[in-house]
Amino acid sequence: MGVNVIVISLGLPSHIRVVSNVAKRLISKGVHHVTIVTTEAARHSILRNNPSSQTSNISFEFFSDGLSLDNNRSNPEEVINSLETEGSKNLSSLISDLKKVQDYSCMIIGPIFHWAINIAVEHGIPCALLWIQASAVYSICYRYFKGIDEFPNMEDLNENMHLPGFPTFQVRDVHSFILPSTPETLRKVFIDLFKSIDKVKWVMGISIYEIEEEIVKSMASLTPIYPIGPLVSPILLGEKETDNAAKDSCIEWLDDKPPSSVIYVSFGTLVVLSKKQIDNLAMALKNSNMPFLWVLNPFNNEGDAEEMLPEFLEDTKERGLVVKWCQQDRVLMHPSIACFVSHCGFNSMIETILAGVPVVGFPFYSDHPTDAMLITNVFGNGVRVKCGEDGVTSAPEFERCIWEVTHGPNAKEIKKRALEVKELAKKAAQEGGSADKYIKQFISEITK
Repeated sequence: MGVNVIVISLGLPSHIRVVSNVAKRLISKGVHHVTIVTTEAARHSILRNNPSSQTSNISFEFFSDGLSLDNNRSNPEEVINSLETEGSKNLSSLISDLKKVQDYSCMIIGPIFHWAINIAVEHGIPCALLWIQASAVYSICYRYFKGIDEFPNMEDLNENMHLPGFPTFQVRDVHSFILPSTPETLRKVFIDLFKSIDKVKWVMGISIYEIEEEIVKSMASLTPIYPIGPLVSPILLGEKETDNAAKDSCIEWLDDKPPSSVIYVSFGTLVVLSKKQIDNLAMALKNSNMPFLWVLNPFNNEGDAEEMLPEFLEDTKERGLVVKWCQQDRVLMHPSIACFVSHCGFNSMIETILAGVPVVGFPFYSDHPTDAMLITNVFGNGVRVKCGEDGVTSAPEFERCIWEVTHGPNAKEIKKRALEVKELAKKAAQEGGSADKYIKQFISEITK
């Protein structure tokens, strides 16, 4: 029958992309079948948007998270609570049904499914944690919640921190779930995860060994991490697009722009900006006198760009393009892109590293602050904006940071570092590279 693996994931598009790539990697290295399990609420969008992900070797199964299908799931605390109290029963029942058909060598879970560790134990399936953020984030969280190292007062965001494998950083740089100001339901996800972490046999990270080498090494004696990244589209690894690739209006627009001339702005699918913050960013883009491509998602903000920024759109129509969505990997790989103003979500950070594009980091919550710290303090491929006392970044601050990575005295060095880190990441993805080594090691251990 071969080796079969279950992967439990949230149904968010970014998470499904990651676990689909993990599944493809496992299949390419000898695993017979991977079953991706996620919530019923995501069924329609997954099967519609990921037709190529379901093959004879990769299939999807769905379970109810306990909420009605017409619930918009905009309250993360409600979703997390329902998943644990009701979804866990439904998942366990589904696993029982799946086991009647075939045996499984491993169950891979994401951090939010910490309660599924016990389900794996109950069903006699060895469990692996898939850490979908930087290895640095895992290291900080593990050391904090397991009480390994001494931590400063976590209420003082300016307090310096010193941990093995890290340069000096500040409390403001840690994952927001650690901070006392975070709602208890969200903190509880990590508290409960690290209470159960000793029941997990493997920790796989989607980060890249070569760019976080010292951090990964520092965890070897505590809980080894298997970094199997980069898990990205072939475009970002240099694979040429086919002649019949879909036409993209953003790419056609970029084709008319000079090399390294365009500011690309995107904050992912979940970040919500205040009207004041949007206005400040718009003013900075206007004052930059550079072409820009801005992805402004109306579902996460107060409406369409036409409603919020009519004067800005008119004033910048000759050099700016504001869209609701774009194919980010194709945009970042376009030679016209000069820099990426990003929320520093992990997927975006890895994509911009593989594109060799300098970053203006504008972190919000979750792992974003740690990723921004890595960009400035470890990789050296970008800068981080500062917020005012009201938590809002001013237009002049955006302008300063954009100028610093494109025209400032350190711009050439930042671009040089961006290209150096890109080469390290590409090296990891090669046959025989670190990603190859760790995925083979993982497969050999689950088949023992």
